[in-house]
Amino acid sequence: MPKAVVFLGDGMADEAIPELGGKTPLEAVDTPAMDSIAAQGISGTFLTLPPDLPTSSDVANMSVLGFYPEENYPGRGPIEALSQGIQLAPDDVAWRCNLVTVDADGVLRDYSAGHIENAVSTRLLNLLEEKLGSDKVTFYPGVSYRNLLVLHGKEFSAEVDYFKPDSSQDLPVAELPLTAKTPEAEATVAFLEELGRKAREVLANADVESAATDIWPWSPGHTPALKTFEERYAGKRGAIISAVDVIRGLGRASGMTVAEVPGATGFLDTNYAGKVEAALQMLKTHDLVYVHVEAVDECSHMGDLQLKMQAIKAFDEKIVAPILDALKGQDVNFAVLPDHPVPIKLRQHTVTPVPVALCGPSFAADGETSFGERAALRGSLGFRRGDELVKLLLGLKTL
Repeated sequence: MPKAVVFLGDGMADEAIPELGGKTPLEAVDTPAMDSIAAQGISGTFLTLPPDLPTSSDVANMSVLGFYPEENYPGRGPIEALSQGIQLAPDDVAWRCNLVTVDADGVLRDYSAGHIENAVSTRLLNLLEEKLGSDKVTFYPGVSYRNLLVLHGKEFSAEVDYFKPDSSQDLPVAELPLTAKTPEAEATVAFLEELGRKAREVLANADVESAATDIWPWSPGHTPALKTFEERYAGKRGAIISAVDVIRGLGRASGMTVAEVPGATGFLDTNYAGKVEAALQMLKTHDLVYVHVEAVDECSHMGDLQLKMQAIKAFDEKIVAPILDALKGQDVNFAVLPDHPVPIKLRQHTVTPVPVALCGPSFAADGETSFGERAALRGSLGFRRGDELVKLLLGLKTL
């Protein structure tokens, strides 16, 4: 049975851009390593964001890994809590809690508070915990703007609708309220609104220079209960390489090994070489290694075309190419894909199926020579969803 490596470029897909001659960023950037996967194998598309679910990376990566978020989605907060080793009580509700920038006119200007430095965000979360933490509330620092808030007690509910901050930039905060889905959740909304007002005061008076003005709780839930990767895939072992808590949390929730890579930041300055080394080491003892890189997504949400293209090129040169070279000629299948599109003009996720290319001993070339959104539509793999991708890569399913 072959082993497998999945190259996941978060948010890499896009739409045609006039200033690129009608090409997408992925089509316009020279990506010889990703193109070689398409040229040596088969291309197609994959559904990562099923209907009636949040258009978020946790849902999308659950789909790529074949974990069926349609049936198992627990909310982003508890997934990230698992990544941090936070033990949730049965009545705890965990929320992802961004540090954001809201301007004087009440408009959400930046979902990431200027991609706040980790040391600064940690100080601010610790300050919020010191000033506002109680037997009902705990703040947990994460990585940069990606932090956690846990509410404790039966009085709190996860049945709350929310707006994703990275999909809501440049909109008035008054148009982006938390909304109770049930009467029981109304007290939770009221509690969080008051907590937000207090947090704004704490951040405004903090003796720390930063762009963070507010907290933004979203995607709540209770402890997830997923089948393990081994249970899903005939005893095969999986490993995760990622800088961000939500992907690492999915790994822990499903019994995958989560590699620790010093200097992995989730942005352009991440430790690419460390991720490559970790992936090659993990493949010695695991059947599938999932190498996730966040930087392309971040640049897309910033609306910065040149940075997005730079991030795509770095992904190809510093992640895909060296791993392909190191494993050349071995019994390993490879896949490359984004988890969802983030069109530069929109700066938010869309539900369009993503391009995917597979190569390795399990796949014969279908004649496509490049990796991109339009080339994928012509490939012989066709349209796929669910656990098909992982099963194909591990030789548990045939074409």
